[in-house]
Amino acid sequence: MNTVSIFNDVIGPVMRGPSSSHCAAALRIGRLARDLMDGEITDVLVEFDRAGSLPTTHESQGSDMGLFGGLLGWDADDERLPDAGQALADAGIALRIEIVDVGDPHPNTYRLTLTNARASHALVAISTGGGMMEVCSIDGVPMAMDGGYHETLIWLPAGADAATLRDDEADEVIVHDAGDVRIVQVKARHFVSAEGMPALSVKRLSPVLPVPSGKHLRVPFTSCDSMLAHDGARQTPLWQLAVDYEMARGGFSEREVIDRMIAIVRILRRSLASGIAGTHHDDRMLGHQSGRFHEMMQAGRLLDGGALNRVILNVTALMEVKSSMGVIVAAPTAGACAALPGAVIGMAEAMGRGDEEMARAMLAAGLVGVFIATRWTFAAEVGGCQAEGGSAASMAAAALVTLAGGTRDQAIAAASMAFQSMLGLICDPVAGRVEAPCLGKNVMAASNALSCANMALADFDPLIPLDEVIDAARGVASLMPREHRCTALGGLAITPTSLAIERTLAARKGHACGSCGCH
Repeated sequence: MNTVSIFNDVIGPVMRGPSSSHCAAALRIGRLARDLMDGEITDVLVEFDRAGSLPTTHESQGSDMGLFGGLLGWDADDERLPDAGQALADAGIALRIEIVDVGDPHPNTYRLTLTNARASHALVAISTGGGMMEVCSIDGVPMAMDGGYHETLIWLPAGADAATLRDDEADEVIVHDAGDVRIVQVKARHFVSAEGMPALSVKRLSPVLPVPSGKHLRVPFTSCDSMLAHDGARQTPLWQLAVDYEMARGGFSEREVIDRMIAIVRILRRSLASGIAGTHHDDRMLGHQSGRFHEMMQAGRLLDGGALNRVILNVTALMEVKSSMGVIVAAPTAGACAALPGAVIGMAEAMGRGDEEMARAMLAAGLVGVFIATRWTFAAEVGGCQAEGGSAASMAAAALVTLAGGTRDQAIAAASMAFQSMLGLICDPVAGRVEAPCLGKNVMAASNALSCANMALADFDPLIPLDEVIDAARGVASLMPREHRCTALGGLAITPTSLAIERTLAARKGHACGSCGCH
């Protein structure tokens, strides 16, 4: 199992698009698929299982955009992404998307068949939430890739010896016997040579994650309970424990960890400013609303919410940037990208705090996210919006306590209380877009976080430990119907108004709804 990294799995990626589960993960899958074909692709068949989430959302939530960008070798924040479909066609790559009945166990499964003049390969991968992905098989052979290694794949004749690869060259060497060939998979910090081996073919798949993976990584803890046992009565601030964790996970110095988060805070602040100034995108339902909120707030014409109004402004602005294909940070996902940073930056500005203090608060949030990602998921397709908005609220509550100078235990108490109050939250995107009720849920998550942070600072008792709350959310998710887990098949998504909006947006894009395969 991949060891979770704050910068890989929780606070990031820096990206464009409405959904990290769709856009960023699909782009990473596309990048690996491109490498599998040595960067030369003439034809791509994409298959989605009918019972999963992607048949109804792959176009509206940006899977197509992300996948096409990845196949072209682009980054997740590339400004060309909204036009990736046309760029793919201009590159001479023929594309087919088909809905199939194959019983894939994960709702976010991508089945790709890729062809060029010399070869054809098949790749199956899943999006696991927050931009993270896993390759499950290549050419029908089960193998696991998380995108954190330099992966060297060496095709050999059946029974050929792979012993010429020295142990010190790789973290792991896995031999897959597949009929008349043997595929040697080498996971390392660099590509390895197949010199001296009777190689039929060699493929090199580059990492797509900012923090490398490593077989021999040893982190100090992976759950809240183990963190508390590790720290004991010292009451080390949660942000410092997060730094300790990421130093072990990524091999960084303390300064490097903090500086990485400061860089993210500055990206978020620039995105906020652009959102308040005004955004536009044709394929969206809600227009620029944060500007009007800002005017009303400045004029004193809103109910007195104090710093909460600043938080609401920030959340709205960041959601508008996301929906206009601007640059955002998935924190922990694109659909829930605004609650945590909106709350932290809004409250920090109200308190006169600087970028480093914001970064420390974000690191504390990141460690709570590590506990969630290790035990469960951020993917709404698996867990409903409790996995996205609930996680964001929990993380933001811990961040706000940290910003206020609260203790380790108060930060964890706030995280637990915030998550408890969002169990069972469904994901029902109106018209299949990640705008409504997503905006309201991000505002609710941030408001919940602020309330729970103050309750924790006043030593309210959360009763249920954070790890148990995460496990409870996972149990609730197992009882949720598919229609309420980001398929746009239930809740607000199937109201008459939502369906009418969907038809209007489809007509605006120049096709009748359904012709794109979204139904």
